[in-house]
Amino acid sequence: MNTSQHILIVDDDKEIRDLLARFLDKHGLRVTTAAEGREMKQALADWNIDLIVLDLMMPGEDGLTLCRNLRADSNIPVIMLTAMGEETDRIIGLEMGADDYLAKPFNPRELLARIKAVLRRTADHRGGREEGGSQTVHFRFSGWMLDVAKRELFSPSGALVTLSGGEFELLHAFVTHPGRVLNRDQLLDLARGREAQPFDRSIDVQVSRLRRKMEDDPKAPSLIKTVRSGGYMFATDVNQGGEGET
Repeated sequence: MNTSQHILIVDDDKEIRDLLARFLDKHGLRVTTAAEGREMKQALADWNIDLIVLDLMMPGEDGLTLCRNLRADSNIPVIMLTAMGEETDRIIGLEMGADDYLAKPFNPRELLARIKAVLRRTADHRGGREEGGSQTVHFRFSGWMLDVAKRELFSPSGALVTLSGGEFELLHAFVTHPGRVLNRDQLLDLARGREAQPFDRSIDVQVSRLRRKMEDDPKAPSLIKTVRSGGYMFATDVNQGGEGET
């Protein structure tokens, strides 16, 4: 793992902050810690942060508020730490734009694995994937354009539509499999690189977020359609373009 990758840990529990800082540092990551929202904002102003590990329950501004505010102008990946068994909190965290979640208590090795997976996906898409010496970086569909290298989505009017990391990964999975019914487990594997947990509703949450951003009527979607007892289908033609195309 590249030692330049810089992780920000935001948690009001000093023992957890220190433990994770030592563990991640030992595994080749740069680490900065913050006890609350003000310190988090200062760290983001002072450093080029690659990923944030953000505790949901904190005094003052909680993790959900901080994540929502962050998503207003940043796509920095976020892994949310939630209480064990609080599925509602995990769903809300994803709705606020978190890229992944981990329930407390957790094994630091599991967090490290999640961090590596999110950073790897982010790096893959920023650089584009080379196959046979060529790069496919643009996907066009129904007037929309997804720039994979820059992780940017443009509406038919040309407006930039902000996507969280999780939303980008899911949309990328859809545009690379147009017209194909994908169940939740397949989408989790394609978009998040891990197996689904029992009753995992993260894909449904991300689909709802994408529909609100992309559909004229999210309740009667024309792009991302629900297939009864099947999953979801990206129901439009998709054209792929190389880096030199406009």
